[in-house]
This record gives sequence, C-alpha cells and structure tokens, in this order.
Amino acid sequence: MGTGAPQSLLLLLLLLLAMLSPRGASAGSLHTPGLSECFQVNGADYRGRQNRTGPRGTGRPCLFWDQTQQHSYSSARDPQGRWGLGAHNFCRNPDGDVQPWCYVAETEEGIYWRYCDIPTCHMPGYLGCFVDSGAPPALSGPSGTSTKLTVQVCLRFCRMKGYQLAGVEAGYACFCGSESDLARGRPAPATDCDQICFGHPGQLCGGDGRLGVYEVSVGSCQGNWTAPQGVIYSPDFPDEYGPDQNCSWALGPPGAALELTFRLFELADQRDRLELRDAASGSLLRAFDGARPPPTGTLHLRAAALLLTFRSDARGHAQGFALTYRGVQDASENPVLPKGSAQTPAVLPDGTNVSCSPRLGAPEATMGARVFSTVMAISVLLLLLLLLLLLLSLLRLLRRRSCLLAPGKGPPPLRPSQGSGRSWAVWYRRPGGVALPCPPGDSQAEGLASTYRPLSASSQSSLRSLISAL
Repeated sequence: MGTGAPQSLLLLLLLLLAMLSPRGASAGSLHTPGLSECFQVNGADYRGRQNRTGPRGTGRPCLFWDQTQQHSYSSARDPQGRWGLGAHNFCRNPDGDVQPWCYVAETEEGIYWRYCDIPTCHMPGYLGCFVDSGAPPALSGPSGTSTKLTVQVCLRFCRMKGYQLAGVEAGYACFCGSESDLARGRPAPATDCDQICFGHPGQLCGGDGRLGVYEVSVGSCQGNWTAPQGVIYSPDFPDEYGPDQNCSWALGPPGAALELTFRLFELADQRDRLELRDAASGSLLRAFDGARPPPTGTLHLRAAALLLTFRSDARGHAQGFALTYRGVQDASENPVLPKGSAQTPAVLPDGTNVSCSPRLGAPEATMGARVFSTVMAISVLLLLLLLLLLLLSLLRLLRRRSCLLAPGKGPPPLRPSQGSGRSWAVWYRRPGGVALPCPPGDSQAEGLASTYRPLSASSQSSLRSLISAL
C-alpha cells in the first residue's frame, strides 16, 4: 500500500483521540469585566503588585517595607500581614489613608512618601473622575452641600431623589444625575479627584472642579440583581453599616447555579448576621456572622436564584461586606474547586453550619473518578484500534480487486468495459453497489452487465487515481 492512506488514517485517529480526551479549564475562561483589585473606597484592601507611584511604570519607585524601620510603618510592625506589608515594595494603605501609598527616597523638600495612582484600585460602582465646568454641570440633577459629606451621604441623597448616579466634588458638594449625563461627560485623571471628604478623613470626595461619580446602587439596603455578574455591598457602604439594619437583595443572574466570593467581611459580632436562602424554596443555604465568617475562596451554591438578608442589632456597626457573584450555566457538573474554595455544606434547622471549613473532597471519590477515567480511555483506545484494523483489512481487499461496482441511477444497458492487466471497470446500479474481482473476461462481471452500467471514462479515471493511492 502507498503512504497516503496510513498517514490519513493516523491523522484521523489522532483527531478522534483529541476530541475524546478530557478538557481542562482554559486560562481566561472566567470573564470579569470591570472588577477591581480594591473593594474598599480607600483601597485599604489592595494587594496588587504596583511598586511605583504612577501607573504602568511611571512615577517614583517605592521603597521596600522591610527597609523602612525609620518610619511609622514597616514589615516589622505588621508580623501577621494584616496590612499586607512584607519584603516587597508594593503600594499599600496600612494607616487607612484615602488611597494606597508608599515610602519613596526622601527629596530635598523633605517628601518621603507619595500616594500611588493605581487604575485598577477603584471599588466597583465607582465610575471615575470627571470634569465639572459648571456650565452646564456635569450632573444635571439636584445638588447640595454638607460639612459632613461622605460618599454614602451623597449616594443616599441621590437614591432618595430617584437618580442613577451621584457625584461628590471639592470635599463637600453632592450632585445627582443620569447615564445620559455621563455619556457627554469629560473624564479627568484619577489623581485630580484628591479632596478628602469633610465627613470622613479616609474617603475622597472629588476635587476642585472634579466630580467623583458613583452608581447609587452601592451600599443600598435592597435591590434586584439580574446581571450575569456583579458586586453586592453591605448597607451604607463604603461607610460602616448602622444599628437595626434589615436589608435584603434578590440575586438571579442567568444560569443554573451561583458562585460567590467574599472580598470583604467584617461584622461587629454574632448578632449581626447575613443569610443566603434559595429563592425558590426559601431553604437556608448558608449563614455567616461576626463569629463565623465565610470561607476564603469561591463559594459554590446549587441554586439558580438567591435571597440575601442582612440584619444588625441595636448596637452593631462595622465595615460590613462586599461580595462578587457570577451565574454558572451548568449546575449538574461538579465544579473544579480552587484552593480554599468550598462547597455548600449542610445547614441545621436553626441555621447553624455543620462545617465552616472548606471541603476539599473525599480522596476515595477522587481515586474512583481517576480509575473510571483510565478505564474509559483504554476502552476508547482499543475500540479505535479495532476500527483501524477493520479499515486496513478492507483496503487490502480492495487492493486485490480490479473491478468496483457502484450504485447509480438510470436504465441498466451496456456491458462491462474490458482491458488487459489490472484495469478497473466501475459499474453501478440502484439501489446498491458491490465490489468484485473482475479481470478481463470475468464471467461474473459479464453476468452483471445486464443490471449494472459503466461510469463515464472521466469518472473512472478519477476513481482509478484515488484507488491507486490507497
């Protein structure tokens, strides 16, 4: 046989094996537009790797935190890593300032630290810094001023007025507007919104002629969330939640299951409680409080829709929580859990979690799955080898034949073509055809002449070329 057929068969075999092989998770499969590296308004939770005061390699280089013992903050003062300090020079916010910063080499003017301009460190719901020339105003809705202005004070004001957006400016001014205002707005550099809020020294409220714009859904006490993915904040976020809160959020993104990740979780005590319930049945899936925080990593819930409720007691106030969610299309597949992630454990009738630690999966189940996968792979391989042997046998049989009878249409006249040597005579008939050895003068082929008709000369030439390559 020629080399063309084995090469084609080998290519076909490899293609089938690739199609049947298990697929691993591809990088970047998880699509997360707009999600930030920070979920606190002042970036105190930033754990990124920017090590210069400006973005994309600009600005001044930061000093290493383990070499700043002469200053107030160093890795020696953060042995537990609560502030994110260590043997590195990445921007951090250990003192609760308005944004991440770092120490730099002292200048002649005595400046030894700088704020870091980190484009990815803006909490979701913050839309950016915009120019406000005043004529017309960047946000065209109601406005007001307050010497106790915070981000949430402005958000609450615009939410009550029925607007979608809230903008803070110059530390004390609040403006309301809609998405159409934002569409014609002029973006400004993030560093232009650098004024501290009059009501909170750890928050920025725009700048001089600059608006810091937020969605009013941030820190709302209720809502209906149907986007494929997003972020839910505790009430009054980024301010601390207050006492006697009773809030609920309906969560129903497209998909058959949900994945939740808690980016922040700080409740005052065990009387401040967050519950996750199946929206269809009302059954309690998980419950967390100040004494029982959620697990680190992704939480997988086999529910298409959730009802989240949060309650605080008469004394409770703390930073609260920020959680990201994502709808998952297939709930029948067991998700691949990253390190630290957790399946939904059972919950007792009183809401107590049977286990608050991550479930890593039973070793017996993992071993059984591996054995099953191995057996299936071997079975498929043997089946493909058997098909390959049958195909090779058929090709050898055809190689010894000099006549191929194929199906065709039309009346059955004529007789077989004849020639000397290994000539091919191709005949056809409805509804089916057969392949026969028919050397010149073969009586069997002569007998079939009344029911089969020959192909045209050009078609026979094409078939001869094809068969000779086998």
